[in-house]
Amino acid sequence: MLPDQGERTVSLPDRWPGISKFVLSACAATVAELVTFPLDLTKTRLQIQGEAALSQQAGTGPAVPYRGMVRTAVGIVQEEGLIKLWQGATPAVLRHIVYSGGRMVVYEQLRDSSLGKGENEDFPLWKAVIGGMTAGAIGQFFASPTDLVKVQMQMEGKRRLEGKPPRVRGVYHAFVTTMSKGGIRGLWAGWVPNVQRAALVNMGDLTTYDTVKHFLLRNTRLKDNSLCHCISSICSGVVAAGLGTPADVIKTRIMNQPRDKHGRGILYKSSIDCFIQAVRGEGFMSLYKGFIPTWMRMAPWSLVFWLTYEQIRRLVGVRSF
Repeated sequence: MLPDQGERTVSLPDRWPGISKFVLSACAATVAELVTFPLDLTKTRLQIQGEAALSQQAGTGPAVPYRGMVRTAVGIVQEEGLIKLWQGATPAVLRHIVYSGGRMVVYEQLRDSSLGKGENEDFPLWKAVIGGMTAGAIGQFFASPTDLVKVQMQMEGKRRLEGKPPRVRGVYHAFVTTMSKGGIRGLWAGWVPNVQRAALVNMGDLTTYDTVKHFLLRNTRLKDNSLCHCISSICSGVVAAGLGTPADVIKTRIMNQPRDKHGRGILYKSSIDCFIQAVRGEGFMSLYKGFIPTWMRMAPWSLVFWLTYEQIRRLVGVRSF
């Protein structure tokens, strides 16, 4: 029996819009993460390099093996193997399933409902800033344990070359080891700078992309197509890298530091303490260690993510972001 003409079949995205957007965001983020992950690994090694330099000066550590982004990447390939450029990719993908899926859903909910758009359907910049920072902070808080495991796995190749015993043998072992030393709270070690970074990065990424895209649509002849998405994503990648690198350096060092039997950090007492030690020992620009690979990763990451995200939304019948 045919349905009445007045009836309309409700599609999956219309029935469960939040779940659909979460899944689509996670898929787009997975693609972007796998494509650009080697740059993230290089960035992490560069950020830890300053600690090794201080240890060498104090006579308690080995010589710093790498200098600069290119030499770091080449050194990893030569000494550890090409596949090691993706070491830690599994928890990174898991992180983005939670993080990117959550932040995108929260931002759209805030934009379309809670904060609300203006009379002309525009989203004021100050509201976009609040929405981006809030979405990033919430998404990263829940994804922080996977980020902790990712950083630890990224540093395993370097530890092996320095003659140190491995700390983790895989994702599951990393989670179990962390919980055995610090309990459930240990999984959220470094969550404060992690959330701070995510709030700043999302203020740069989500806010910039959303603002630039709709500015272009309202004030230029560009249509809602790949060219508009490309321009908007390039802008968002640049701003996000500039805002997020200092917090990213602090987050990486806190997560990578050794811990005592109670799960407390040995090198840094807090994110503020890490900030002070880095500036005093290495200068203010140490907070921008790894900026070039961070930017070089965020730019293609943002480009791949937004182009993929917009296209798969269109394919499944969800309106453009």
